[in-house]
Amino acid sequence: MNFVSINLKGTWLISIICSTLLIVTSCQHCTQQNSGISDSVEEGSHTSFPFPEIPAMLSTAEDRKAYLLTHYWEQLDFADTTLVNNRDVTEQGFVNFIALLAEENTPEELIRESLKNWSSRFLLEAHARKVLTQMADDYWYNPNSPFYNERLYGLYLETLLSQLPQEDAMRFSYNFKLELLKRNQVGKLATDFRYELSDGTRRSLMATPVKGNRLLLLFYDPECESCHEVLLQMATDKALAAAVKTEQISVLAIYTEGNEDAWRKNLPDMPAGWMVGMDREEVKNEALYDLKAMPSLYLLDGKKQVLLKDAPYEAIRQALSLKK
Repeated sequence: MNFVSINLKGTWLISIICSTLLIVTSCQHCTQQNSGISDSVEEGSHTSFPFPEIPAMLSTAEDRKAYLLTHYWEQLDFADTTLVNNRDVTEQGFVNFIALLAEENTPEELIRESLKNWSSRFLLEAHARKVLTQMADDYWYNPNSPFYNERLYGLYLETLLSQLPQEDAMRFSYNFKLELLKRNQVGKLATDFRYELSDGTRRSLMATPVKGNRLLLLFYDPECESCHEVLLQMATDKALAAAVKTEQISVLAIYTEGNEDAWRKNLPDMPAGWMVGMDREEVKNEALYDLKAMPSLYLLDGKKQVLLKDAPYEAIRQALSLKK
């Protein structure tokens, strides 16, 4: 999908997102200066996101940001389906909203309050609920999103579950995702599972030997296009190959899809020195790891504690200090 970028046109929005200490004029004044949230507003439309007007008495960046986030969605008419469907209004507003939430200095209490105020409004309208929940999934839960953020997504799911009635049909799905998010978090032990090597040897993750106190755990499917791209990148990475050869790191690649013929057919293409196993679909069927996108990479230490979760390969390289 095409992701919307943060809009930094409004002077007051720049000051808040960049955490400057500028005292700015009201939202209304800024809206007059900027005709829209995005350059791609529909032809003939001058609609922009209806930001709340921040009281002039709030003089610090922190107070203005807190007011903005708390009242962010109050002026948007979630019953207006045309407005909700307008990417230059609702989606652009959402992107700016989550960018503010993601700032390191945004307190969790403020995040929770802001999420509650937002969701309590869109949950009342069926179409808005459909659009906004999909938007949250796309931006927070898609590993390819520039705004991918499991922490905020988890807080969002907790917020939904606190507001939805027990008989709501989506509660099971939200609960399942939330439980999945809580597994294999950074700083925790990775979930154990069993796998089989090509010679028939059976092991568990916890019994897997690790060299150099680092284990790169890779869940893959040789028949998926994105897996081909990442595996090729890893296979041609001379720095990774050298680290494996000099026993600075171990690599464990696990095929999760259950087709033994496809797995064995691909084995000759896997790099030398890697441990390559098949888990007989245990990981997927028991939802031991969140495999929403493949491949999925984890960096563990020798005790199988998670150092990086579902990370892009470049982040793995940086953590291992692999040279270009």
